[in-house]
Amino acid sequence: MERPPDLAAAIDAAAEALVGVLDSATSRHQVAVPPTQLRVLALIRDRPETNVNGLAELLDVVPSSASRLCDRLEATGLLRRTPDPRDRREVRLVLTAAAVSLLTELRERRHRAVQAVLDRMPPRAQHELLLALLAFGHAAAAGTPTAQPDTPARTA
Repeated sequence: MERPPDLAAAIDAAAEALVGVLDSATSRHQVAVPPTQLRVLALIRDRPETNVNGLAELLDVVPSSASRLCDRLEATGLLRRTPDPRDRREVRLVLTAAAVSLLTELRERRHRAVQAVLDRMPPRAQHELLLALLAFGHAAAAGTPTAQPDTPARTA
């Protein structure tokens, strides 16, 4: 089967629509946590062994910028810095209960918002979308480029 010439444009439009649905679900939340800080919290949740240098690498920023982000999150009670039990010279970033609760609530809101859109689609289209997304994710993972060491780090 030949690919339609506007497939990439259709995917881009669908991605924009999805981002709109997700952003709308997030913006209805009353906690004023900027998107970059929410991303940091999600990264730390998914990588509990993360330290400031590791976070800087994940964000592609210099460590001082990552540290300032952590300072802001610590000041709002969403993050703690704790000694790493394996090496007390290292400092691990740990989410507080408030951060875990916030991320859980946001995830649930986002899932409900996406489900509301999916409920407006016929079941067959939902199944086809699932298969297509799984195939897209697999293809994207197979073609993930390696990090470029010469790329300068950005500030947050």
